[in-house]
Amino acid sequence: MSVKLPDGSHLTRSDLPPKNTCRWVARRKATVVLAVHAGLVTLEEVCRMYDLTEEEFTSWEAALLKHGRSGLRITHLKKYRQL
Repeated sequence: MSVKLPDGSHLTRSDLPPKNTCRWVARRKATVVLAVHAGLVTLEEVCRMYDLTEEEFTSWEAALLKHGRSGLRITHLKKYRQL
């Protein structure tokens, strides 16, 4: 199964990060968020697959929607965090 993303590209389950991912770079976080938004996987499924909390996922989602992929970079958290 594949889903079409807003930019016209396609995303499949094989494009998702490996289940044993420990190092979450911005690209991997964005892929997971886009997969959920496109309906490729459910929130519950990614939380279970990657041992994430819903809060962690929603923080990625908010950062991506508000600041784009660069908002997911750990080095930019202070820059984008609101007091």
